[in-house]
Amino acid sequence: MIDGQPLACFQPFIDTATGLIAGVEALGRLRQSDGRLESVGPLFSGARLSPSALRRLDRQLRDDALERLHLAPDDWFLGLNISPLWISRLRPGQNLPSLQQLERSGISAQRIVFEITELGGDIQRLVDVVSRYREAGARVAIDDFGAGYSQLDRVLALRPDILKLDMRLFQAAARGGPSSEVVKALAQMAEKTGCWIIAEGVETEAELDFALECGARYVQGFLFAGPQREFFAADAFVQRFAHLRDRYVQRKLAERANLMALRKSLNELMGMLRHWAECNAPTTDLAAPAAYPWLLRIYQCDRHGTQLTPNLHWQKDTWREDSRYLGHNWSWRPYFYQLLAEGWEERRLTLSSTYRDATTNQYCLTAGQFIDDGRRLLLVDVDAAALAAD
Repeated sequence: MIDGQPLACFQPFIDTATGLIAGVEALGRLRQSDGRLESVGPLFSGARLSPSALRRLDRQLRDDALERLHLAPDDWFLGLNISPLWISRLRPGQNLPSLQQLERSGISAQRIVFEITELGGDIQRLVDVVSRYREAGARVAIDDFGAGYSQLDRVLALRPDILKLDMRLFQAAARGGPSSEVVKALAQMAEKTGCWIIAEGVETEAELDFALECGARYVQGFLFAGPQREFFAADAFVQRFAHLRDRYVQRKLAERANLMALRKSLNELMGMLRHWAECNAPTTDLAAPAAYPWLLRIYQCDRHGTQLTPNLHWQKDTWREDSRYLGHNWSWRPYFYQLLAEGWEERRLTLSSTYRDATTNQYCLTAGQFIDDGRRLLLVDVDAAALAAD
């Protein structure tokens, strides 16, 4: 039923702070007669083998991984995958086979990260087992976080040390679009709960950049190495990682320079608009915004966030008014209380982070400045997509 020799292969985790290999994940492979290595994944996802046969196979692979870990540096950790469905079949109080394997192998539990898929299994049994892993000194990771049903209650109940972002979700997010914001939000949640992030499936430089932007502590993927039987030297990827990290920093510095250029343009624009607004001049006195192709709209609010004027936007060589939002209150939006917090004392221009506009679904930024002795706010919405293209 099993075609090939079961053995463990290892894919390294790269520490983003040093570029050194910090540990490896054990991945099951079947060595064919011609030397090829094939994943055991289809066996675990199919119906060819009985649950008892799969458990035996899993423990055989785990024993092989633990035996070979003696050949790795002493400060490396080993990621071992654990099925929550199998955990749920354990009898109450039963000795944990995984901890018994550690004891037999002579490997300290402090070097082990048990990776638990977030779906399936009895949550109370899982909480108990995770507690016993921690008592033994091991760490716990939630694998494929964000895949399928994101059971945040399960994450909160297990209080994992590490979250491994789902590979498909992560790779899609690295290409941009709405999923990018979702993954960043998941990463922020992990940070606030004290978890480290592992970004797996890092295969391109763009994916590495996104992992660093998400604050990943470790990265794993074919950009550095695939699973293999032998261990790499701990510093095998230090130079390559340093080169890629430096390129990332240079790109972030370029983004910062673009932001400073945007602020300069916004200050020029605000200077023109402030004079027009404080004079209560007609719309016909406003110049064409040819130098500001990213300008979406102009409007004014009182210092409590209630919109006082129509939206003005440039269309077909003239300023158009949109009065639908007169009287609406925007004080709850992040850019508004950011303005109150940062722009009040010095009356300086404040620029929000990028957000998705609730009425137009566009990604935009909002710049604002107090005018009229602080009685009014002059606000400008910027099209983030047009800004990037510009």
